Amino acid sequence: MPASVKCPICGSLVTHKRINDHLDSKCAEFVLDTSNAANPSSSPPPPSTPANGPSSERPSAMFFSQQPKRSASTFFQTPAAKRQAMVSRASPTPTPSNPTNSHGNGNGNGKSNSQQQKQQPNPTTSTTSTSILSKKRTFDEGPGRDLAESSRTEHEQSRNGSGTAALDVQPTSKRTKTARAAPLADRMRPETLDDVCGQELVGPHGVLRALIDSDRVPSMILWGGSGTGKTTIARCIAGRVGSRFVELNATSTGVAECKKLFQEASNELALTGRKTIIFCDEIHRFSRSQQDVFLRPVEAGTITLIGATTENPSFKVGAALLSRCRTFTLRKLDEDDLVAILHRAIAAEEAVGNYRPSPLIDDPFLRYLAAFADGDARTALNLLELALSLTARPAITQEELKASLTKTLVYDRAGDQHYDTISAFHKSVRGSDPDAALYYLARMLQSGEDPLFIARRMVVIASEDVGLADSSLLPLATAAYTATQQLGMPEARIPLAHACVALCLAPKSTRAYRALNAAFDALREPGIASLPVPIHLRNAPTRLLREMGYGAEYKYPPNYRDGHVRQEYMPEGMVGRRFLEDRHLGTEIDPDLEMQDA
Repeated sequence: MPASVKCPICGSLVTHKRINDHLDSKCAEFVLDTSNAANPSSSPPPPSTPANGPSSERPSAMFFSQQPKRSASTFFQTPAAKRQAMVSRASPTPTPSNPTNSHGNGNGNGKSNSQQQKQQPNPTTSTTSTSILSKKRTFDEGPGRDLAESSRTEHEQSRNGSGTAALDVQPTSKRTKTARAAPLADRMRPETLDDVCGQELVGPHGVLRALIDSDRVPSMILWGGSGTGKTTIARCIAGRVGSRFVELNATSTGVAECKKLFQEASNELALTGRKTIIFCDEIHRFSRSQQDVFLRPVEAGTITLIGATTENPSFKVGAALLSRCRTFTLRKLDEDDLVAILHRAIAAEEAVGNYRPSPLIDDPFLRYLAAFADGDARTALNLLELALSLTARPAITQEELKASLTKTLVYDRAGDQHYDTISAFHKSVRGSDPDAALYYLARMLQSGEDPLFIARRMVVIASEDVGLADSSLLPLATAAYTATQQLGMPEARIPLAHACVALCLAPKSTRAYRALNAAFDALREPGIASLPVPIHLRNAPTRLLREMGYGAEYKYPPNYRDGHVRQEYMPEGMVGRRFLEDRHLGTEIDPDLEMQDA
């Protein structure tokens, strides 16, 4: 038998001298007859060599058998042996082999093993291959993965034309255990916009709801406190519009990962036409340069960005990104909203058998929890979960239950709470309300605010608001700052309260403060800030300047009787302008006081 080689396309044996001719014939000719080669007695005699030289003409067709024409694309398919190994690893049930092919490549139909597997594909192999591809194409992680997987499932079903999704799904028992291990606040998260409580933006007549229903979801910044529904609304939007959903957190994501997500979103849009929504929680944690990474993808429409922040976007989000996004403010949930959420959670826990009704969990108790939560639905549900677990203890009273549910005051020393509370304290002192001022003072001290920060503000109040009405308050406020610095907490709270009440009860005068502001306003006028200083008021430290007349006509007031002299101090162009008024306070009358007197 002549030396043979295996064709890399069809896998058939071909004489090594005729392999190129075999490929040129699209694998249809020059195939060795392996059945005759296995039985030498039945082989025909070799062909005679022509007179014009050996191998000058093609061998006789007796040595070859016709094979069905195969497409060259089969060269890129997974080899049969490797595909069979994949099936055996993926499926617990071994695939039965063809008995006619147990001792060779031949079969009853005269077809090769690879051809037979191509015509009769194994369903397990198809599912496994599609599953592997789907794993490579997905990168959704985190809480939004279930939503992304459901969207991918619909896409695979429509592409494969079958109702069975080719995705690796978690066993039901594992999913159930994971769901039970999640906190109550996560289990009770709404799945549709209709279930979102307390936010009119996504209500039936909300502005954001109208954009979602018309499938025109813009890139947006959701601004609201903790537990107001920012993450929930983002997930509901992605599920409603059928987009691919990717969730990331600014505290654990870098620029390189964001660029990778943008590229994958671009590929997804080009291949399937499906948009990608990227939800970035705590987006204010990104620096301005990191936020600029989102500018191009958002502007080009490659992604739809939904950023969530608890900080004021005007200060924490770059102006360039804000101009490309719409800002929606989520309001703080009121007590009725939180009570409704708690009732729904109790009903859900009873339905699954996690909670037996207890007289301790009544409406007044739920309102107590809602007031404690301070507009945070997550905090309210966490408190309820703790209360439900404590009701299983024997002989526990409702008062003991309330006492066990402690919660620190909500105060962010670096955020809006920091500035809002000190602003309320300042305005309470300015309005001569010592009760309100002491409340905000105690609130800041209890929450760990820096006492020196409060003392510095009271020094400012002593000049800004009390001012010329009682100049002794400025030394008092300065002494309170020194005492706070030397004593430290908790003793420093006493001199702080002393100065706070004194500032509240003192007469108020903004005469000096308003005069300074009027001078600053004058400097904004064209040419005022560059007026030359009168020559008699200029300093003359050198001989040259004295010869130029600097300070020559200056009148030194202490040399004159009662210190009175006639001399102009304003520069030319400002002569006659006055900034200091005679009155200490304004002249307006509060209409609410008039109604009260009437």
